[in-house]
Amino acid sequence: MFLSPSVYPSLHLFPFITISLSALLRQSQRPSSSARPQLEIYSSSGTNMASFPWKSGPVRQLGWTVCDDLLCIQEDGTVLIYDLFGAFKRHFSMGNEVVQNQVLEAKVFHSPYGTGVAIVTGASRVTLATNIDDLKLRRLPDVPGLQGAPSCWAVLTQDRQTKVLLANGTDLYILDNTSCTPVTPPGLSPQACSIVNMAVSFSYKYLALFTDSGHLWMGSANLKDKLSEVDTKVRTPPKQMVWCRRPKSQQPSVVIMWDRLLLVAGEHQHKYTLDEDCVCVAELDGVRIVGGSRHELLQEVPSACQDIFKIASMAPGALLLEAHKEYEKSSQKADEYLREIKEQSVLGEAVRQCVEAAGYEHEPETQKTLLRAASFGKCFLSNYPPEPFVSMCRDLKVLNSVRDYTVGIPLTHTQYKQMTVQVLIDRLVYRKLYPLAIEICRYLKTPEYQGVSRVLKHWACCKVQQKEEPDESIAHAVSMKLGEAAGISYSEIAARAYECGRTELAIKLLEFEPRSGEQVPLLLKMKRSQLALSKAIESGDTDLVYTVVTYLKNEMNRGDFFMTLRNQPVALSLYRQFCKHQEQDTLKDLFNQDDDHQELGNFYVKASYKEKRLEARLSLLQSAVDEYNKAKNEFAAKATEEEMKLLRFQRRLDEEKGEALLGLSLQETLHALLTSNFHKQAEQLYRDFRVPDKRYWWLKLTALAEKDDWEEMEKFAKSKKSPIGYLPFVEVCVKQHNKYEAKKYVSKVAPEQKVKAHLAIGDLEGAAEAAIERRSEGEISTVLSRCSPTTDRALLERLNRARSTAAKK
Repeated sequence: MFLSPSVYPSLHLFPFITISLSALLRQSQRPSSSARPQLEIYSSSGTNMASFPWKSGPVRQLGWTVCDDLLCIQEDGTVLIYDLFGAFKRHFSMGNEVVQNQVLEAKVFHSPYGTGVAIVTGASRVTLATNIDDLKLRRLPDVPGLQGAPSCWAVLTQDRQTKVLLANGTDLYILDNTSCTPVTPPGLSPQACSIVNMAVSFSYKYLALFTDSGHLWMGSANLKDKLSEVDTKVRTPPKQMVWCRRPKSQQPSVVIMWDRLLLVAGEHQHKYTLDEDCVCVAELDGVRIVGGSRHELLQEVPSACQDIFKIASMAPGALLLEAHKEYEKSSQKADEYLREIKEQSVLGEAVRQCVEAAGYEHEPETQKTLLRAASFGKCFLSNYPPEPFVSMCRDLKVLNSVRDYTVGIPLTHTQYKQMTVQVLIDRLVYRKLYPLAIEICRYLKTPEYQGVSRVLKHWACCKVQQKEEPDESIAHAVSMKLGEAAGISYSEIAARAYECGRTELAIKLLEFEPRSGEQVPLLLKMKRSQLALSKAIESGDTDLVYTVVTYLKNEMNRGDFFMTLRNQPVALSLYRQFCKHQEQDTLKDLFNQDDDHQELGNFYVKASYKEKRLEARLSLLQSAVDEYNKAKNEFAAKATEEEMKLLRFQRRLDEEKGEALLGLSLQETLHALLTSNFHKQAEQLYRDFRVPDKRYWWLKLTALAEKDDWEEMEKFAKSKKSPIGYLPFVEVCVKQHNKYEAKKYVSKVAPEQKVKAHLAIGDLEGAAEAAIERRSEGEISTVLSRCSPTTDRALLERLNRARSTAAKK
């Protein structure tokens, strides 16, 4: 039983169809009820591409998707999808309602969204899926009075919306998402009692209706305009009805087929008798007629071909063709024809007609004849652009190669230009015709990453699925074939091998992938985490290492995870850095796992600073002391113990004196005590913590100066000899703008610092005396730089003499 014409769509948004595949479900001739039907797939030249027994449910409709996949719509609403070699890909259901009510009729259609499926159920309801790759089922509104199957129906795509046009007797309805609208074709014959068949044009712009009275109505698909109406004189409902129309044609026609009768209805009617049962398939620029033994193309004769080959034609292209024929015969008539063309100034038009007509012809010899005529005419034109001629020659070479019966893609030139080269290459690759695809890419000089490299990648993906070959030989063959081809990702090929269950082959292929960022994700997907971690570390990409480490953390138990990191020092180091900022508890576990007592001690110390309660802080510090002792770090242990001692001292003072000292450093604590006049406690802290004398004197001196306690400072200076000298006393007094107090300490300053002390309080005379007394040229120069030539002239002279004397010595 032949269930579906073959359609061959491209990958364009608006699908382009040409017949290059046929599928039929053939019932066994044996009367046995147990015999299964046979599903067979053929190329357009009749080559059997796949054949297998049908083991699923009854099939209502076959159709092809825009990607050359076969759709088998079953009676229960299940849609099975096979590739063109008969391999099962997937299936989906058209919904529970369809399962319950069964499928009466189904259609496969193409829209800007992709391939769709429309179904009429046993409950006389229409269910629609606009795109099978993004399945969203829609049940259209009920049709009033419809019982059982409709008289006829079709799917329309208008304004990017998919609708269904349905006839129930003489009533015609348009069904969209929300409504069922009755419509009336303008000018439909009143003799019609029922619409028995309908056809929508390839572009969805035109509609044809066949009535039970034998009248054929043709008009726009929106049912606003009528083109014509033809009385076919045949009342029998046709088996098939399709549009035959060339783009931009002004003479649209409809092809109607009965048992073995074909009628072309338009401005004129033409009848043809068929020798065998056939199927008609509407295409962009014609109709394919496919039978058991032949495959023919019916189309409107292009105007360029009609002008050239029409009997007694005087068109420029016809004259140029005759001129070239006479030229090849070495006849003088060639010159006469050329003169006639030149006199009419239509030589350029003649060349254009010959080039255009060559594109419409399918016979290579006719193509050559027309192109030679065009080349001959070009010789007599000085400014004719060569691009159209060169482009046509290139196009025809490609078309003739794919039209060969061994390939079986009989494209017309119009279809080829609509399809584009890229889609044609995709079709050849899908048929595993890799050598031809590569030759076409090289011939057309397609960029490598779009052409040869892309074909080779598909070849490699197909190669890795050959389970009879060992992994080593496939990996070697792929690497030798692909080499350094641009734009090929070995990771994609390895991913395909992994999907086919060949993990070891995938790993071997990944060795050829130069980008670690492409290797690592697939290795993780294959559960080869150790290898993924090694590759990530080799790449030097820290983000990649973090990605693997995060994956390992989520996939492994804690113990195995830490053991894995111990074997990879770089990863361990990076993970520690991560934990320091994000996961402190994990960091502690890491140190415990490694028995790293030094780092554990550091961890407890850092953690103690985040605690607000003193007892918790002291507990953490004690843990740190224990860990430092285990690490035999006496200095760190002692320092931590002193920190605990300081905290306890600060708490006692807070409780006794009400001072907020907790958390301050030793130096800050001393400074706070001194500024608060707790000198006794400061002295105790000084002794308990063995604060160096110089530091303590500096702290006390600074604190006394800040609070302007000059009397206490004087007592402090006299208490014992200052370990920091007395120049600091002068400086802190000057800093507090108290030169009077500063002068008290100048006399106590050491001789080598007296010049600096006198200058600090602004005593130039004293500074000069001290400098001259020490006979230091450097100090004398320093004092000189502070003197003014107008007010200190005598002092300047004295200093200059002293400097001269010092210099002589």
